[in-house]
Amino acid sequence: MNLYLFISKRIRKGDRGSFSSTVSTIAVITVALGIAALIISFAVLEGFKKEIRDKIFSLGGHLQVTMADNKESFEENPFSSNTSFYHNWRQMDQVEQLQSYFHKAGLLQTKEEVIGVILKGIGKDYDKTKFQKNLIAGEFFTQQDTIPSRDIIISKKISKTLKLNVGDSVLMYFVQNPPRFRKLNVKGIYETGLEEFDEQIIIGDIQLIRHLNHLGDTMVGGYEIFVKDFDHLDHAYRQVFDMMEYDMQVEKITDKYPQVFDWLQWLDRNVVALLVIIFIVTIFIMIAGIFIMIVERTTMIGVLKALGATDGQVKGIFMYNGIMITLKGLLIGNIWGIGWCLIQAHFHFFPLDPANYYMDSVPISLDWNTIFMLNLLTLSVISLVLFLPVIVISYIKPVKSIRFS
Repeated sequence: MNLYLFISKRIRKGDRGSFSSTVSTIAVITVALGIAALIISFAVLEGFKKEIRDKIFSLGGHLQVTMADNKESFEENPFSSNTSFYHNWRQMDQVEQLQSYFHKAGLLQTKEEVIGVILKGIGKDYDKTKFQKNLIAGEFFTQQDTIPSRDIIISKKISKTLKLNVGDSVLMYFVQNPPRFRKLNVKGIYETGLEEFDEQIIIGDIQLIRHLNHLGDTMVGGYEIFVKDFDHLDHAYRQVFDMMEYDMQVEKITDKYPQVFDWLQWLDRNVVALLVIIFIVTIFIMIAGIFIMIVERTTMIGVLKALGATDGQVKGIFMYNGIMITLKGLLIGNIWGIGWCLIQAHFHFFPLDPANYYMDSVPISLDWNTIFMLNLLTLSVISLVLFLPVIVISYIKPVKSIRFS
């Protein structure tokens, strides 16, 4: 074993009960709390971002393609799906799924209440698995090729306002000339926590809208497009733009709901600020701890130098101690942080108000690559700053330090 590593271990054992031992314990706890706080912060941040994004994407996709139109309306101009874009969309390597839809405005009426809603008609190409987690009661309706289904899925907010449950019937009056109405059946109830969706969107069969508008079976209002990787959204946008017909337009979900994605970016900035604060506190404690170790071991440093030890060898003793303290703190902090995240993910001990946070409990999303990088960054930064306190070892003279004892 290297002599100086041996001395370093002996120092740690011999320091038990001393003031420097207390400071070392504080340093271990500080590192542990710091890395645990970072792991939890990043897990919660990614959980929030993932949950909110999934909710928005399940209702609108990553990209939306419609006919180019300057009018502001809830309803799209219909166009035929018998186009080169629809038949060849799988050639775009960034696109995972394409599904057609139609919107139509109307009024839901019961004996006590009347509210305005937007019926979102979906086709058989609709990926129900992406929306499934929003469904809190009932189930999805079945669709046929030609006969429109009169089943609908409404939000929990609408069901409370109209006092409707799964299996109930409700009249819907459609805004058109002449006005028309249909008796619809509540097949399921969903909840996203996003008010602008939950207050007005109901989901039904696209064939129902086609029949009401006297349209053929190939007519659609638009396409919802899901990309394989959200980080490559801009690349997918360019692919879609290049392939779609000249009279179409494409819109990114980030442009359609900028307030939500701006809020997510604001969360990113808060976590970065927390990261800086934790590093500053941890570094200060580690520097103070090493300084105290050096002061308490001034005589030993003088003796080692008198016996022929170089400054670099003596510095290595205290550097090694500092790194061991850091590693111990990282181990404990990872156990605390990951353990808390796993408990919260499974048991949801910390609830949230859905009206303010879009979900009913603190979400967790553990990314092992992020955890590894946080540990590596913490170890690297602390290892670098440890060079600051050990610089004083170069100024310790053997004669004075031994006489000091």
